[in-house]
Amino acid sequence: MNRIQIASILALALLIATAVPAFAAGPTFEPAIYADGVAWGTKGTTTLPAPNGHNDQSFDGLFVISDGVEGQLPVSEAGPKNPAYNGGRWSAYSVTWEATATKVLVTSYAQLMDLADSGAVTIESAHSYFQCPLLRLH
Repeated sequence: MNRIQIASILALALLIATAVPAFAAGPTFEPAIYADGVAWGTKGTTTLPAPNGHNDQSFDGLFVISDGVEGQLPVSEAGPKNPAYNGGRWSAYSVTWEATATKVLVTSYAQLMDLADSGAVTIESAHSYFQCPLLRLH
C-alpha cells in the first residue's frame, strides 16, 4: 500500500470518527451525502460491527472521495426510494482519483462504478461500519 492510499484511508477514518458523533447531536439539513444523483442530509446514530457473512446484504456502500472536486460529498450505493436502500447501514470505502484522470463531481453509485471500470478511480474498503439514515433536505 503506498503513502497516498494510507493517507486516504487515515483521512477517511478521521472523517468518519469525527462526523458520526457530530451528526449524533441532531440531523443536518444541509447536503451531506449523494444518493442516486440527489443530495441528502443525515444523522449519525451508532457504529456497527462488521458484516458477518449472514448480513452482508444489509449494508450499502458509502464512498468517500478524498480528493474530489469542490462540492464533492460522499456517494452512497443507494438512497431512499431505491429498493436496494438498507435504511442507512453503511460499509465505508475510500475512493482516490488516479493522477491522470479528469476529476468530475460524482453524485451516484452508477457514475462512480463507471469511473472505477474506466480506471479513473481506485476504491478500497475502509473497514468502517455505521448507521446513518439519509434525510430529505428541506
